[in-house]
Amino acid sequence: MTRRDWLAEEFERHRGHLRAVGYRMLGSVTEADDAVQEAWLRLDRSDPGGSDDLRGWLTVVVGRICLDILRRRKSRREELAGSWLPEPILRTPDESDPEQESVMADSVGLALLVVLESLTPAERLAFVLHDVFGVPFDEIAPVVERSPAAARQLASRARRRVRAEAPEPDADLAVQRRAVDAFLAASREGDFEGLLRVLDPDVVLRVDGGPNAPRAFAQPPLVGAENVARQAMQFRSRAAEAEPVVVNGTAGLLVRFPARSLLGAFTVVDGRIAEIYLIADPEKLRGIPAD
Repeated sequence: MTRRDWLAEEFERHRGHLRAVGYRMLGSVTEADDAVQEAWLRLDRSDPGGSDDLRGWLTVVVGRICLDILRRRKSRREELAGSWLPEPILRTPDESDPEQESVMADSVGLALLVVLESLTPAERLAFVLHDVFGVPFDEIAPVVERSPAAARQLASRARRRVRAEAPEPDADLAVQRRAVDAFLAASREGDFEGLLRVLDPDVVLRVDGGPNAPRAFAQPPLVGAENVARQAMQFRSRAAEAEPVVVNGTAGLLVRFPARSLLGAFTVVDGRIAEIYLIADPEKLRGIPAD
């Protein structure tokens, strides 16, 4: 076996791990795959030598590529109407996809990814590489062009933000599903009080219709149980057609419209819905056939 053959074999062995790094950095499976492919090109062009920690070297390389992507796209996000939400990983309740499960190995939810999106690119890289994947700050520091102590501070600020703003969902999928089913039933029946019972008083609804979203999907986050319940009442006519799905490891709903599908993801905390994410961006749902 040649050295290049060995490198290619080792790279494939670590591909699932690298996709997981890229997804947490970018919130997009598509962009994560692009970052992983670029990492292979860099490895092919510049063999780091040795064989002791190729996985660690590749992890940092993918992080560096993702950092560049985050910096380039920041200005484009500021022009987006409504919310930007991560690209979801979707499956039916009884379906399993080993390739996607490699990305979801640590069951990263949309709530965490939304908070990560609010960090600076350097904070996100320091947090993801160190707190999630255990990369030492000595290796992170050159990527963010800071000292190891400054890189540690970046991760610390990000960690505080995550702890304060990313709700910890109920771990039991059955508990989540009961709350989502109750939300769906109340929506179908036009039961405003029923919606209030299943929604956290400070529930937040975010909608991502994509860069060319119709007006209905181009709205800022909606906060508060009464506001969200009133919005849900408008969903009544299509609620009967919603299908149960699992979105990033948590209970969700899918509605297929003629023009575009609508995916609902939910964060359930203590049996009540704390956050709702509605994704209608065709690019993020391109694998889902419309009605």
